[in-house]
Amino acid sequence: MNATPEQHIIFGTGPLGTAVMRALVRRGKPVRMINRTGRPSPATGSAPAVEIVAADAYDPTSAAKVVAGATHVYQCAQPAYHRWPEQFPALQRTILEATAAAGARLIVAENLYMYGDPQGRALTEDMPHRPNTRKGRVRAEMTATLFDAHAKGRVRATAGRASDFYGPGDLLGERLFGAALQGKTANGLGDLDQPHTFSYIEDFGEALVVLGERDEALGRPWHIPSPEPLTQRALIRMIFDAAQLPAKIGGFSPLMLKLVGLFVPAVREVNEMMYEFTAPFVMDSSRFQKAFGLAPTPHTEGVRRTVEWFRGRLA
Repeated sequence: MNATPEQHIIFGTGPLGTAVMRALVRRGKPVRMINRTGRPSPATGSAPAVEIVAADAYDPTSAAKVVAGATHVYQCAQPAYHRWPEQFPALQRTILEATAAAGARLIVAENLYMYGDPQGRALTEDMPHRPNTRKGRVRAEMTATLFDAHAKGRVRATAGRASDFYGPGDLLGERLFGAALQGKTANGLGDLDQPHTFSYIEDFGEALVVLGERDEALGRPWHIPSPEPLTQRALIRMIFDAAQLPAKIGGFSPLMLKLVGLFVPAVREVNEMMYEFTAPFVMDSSRFQKAFGLAPTPHTEGVRRTVEWFRGRLA
């Protein structure tokens, strides 16, 4: 009996969706990426072997049409940061329903907001969800809905969770890598000398694909492999060293962000998450590494690759 041909659908053509795409292309898998325009994003660039299709992921009919025939669906899409409460649950619910109707596996990209303030403890997958922010409550609601649907047999689902990530095309890269390569000051957030877990976006993409491949990954969340924590100051200095430029390190204080947030909605949304940057914020990814044998990319290598990508983009 012939195996069912695989069809991998990625919602979102941003940096993370593109990292998933690269991991799938390396495996020779057929990939269809979904966004609103049907055109490549700055992150995807030219990807001739990949189909990019326009669809409205909020519309059940549109989502079902592009997911039809899929074996794996990766949920890497999200609304604007300040629109999360109003739009994010509806977006993911529509993608979940479309995936369930197609009989495909659903692999969801998540962050760590649902845990709330860890108060110095290393975050593990077993920690209770105690969100202390608006966006944290949104994340907790969405992940509860996801795994409830799995438990009831409506969809086969798993989730990969990462801390703040850097890599080709991402926002952290624009603020730090882009600034450094232009000879500007690279600004961190809050206290630059607190230990913090940073994840490399290519590891995130690879890990999501691994989760989609393994039956034992289903029904539970996983922390994607991430290197040892380091301070923002150390990360920024590493970026300037890789760029072979003198370090110019600055920081945005909570007060400064509050002032800017009066005029910029996306910045205003950062304020409630500052607990991540004013105290230790460490994620334990040992469970994934032991289960699937995937080690994280060392920061020195991840930073070097990201500097090269941004340098090429600026050129």
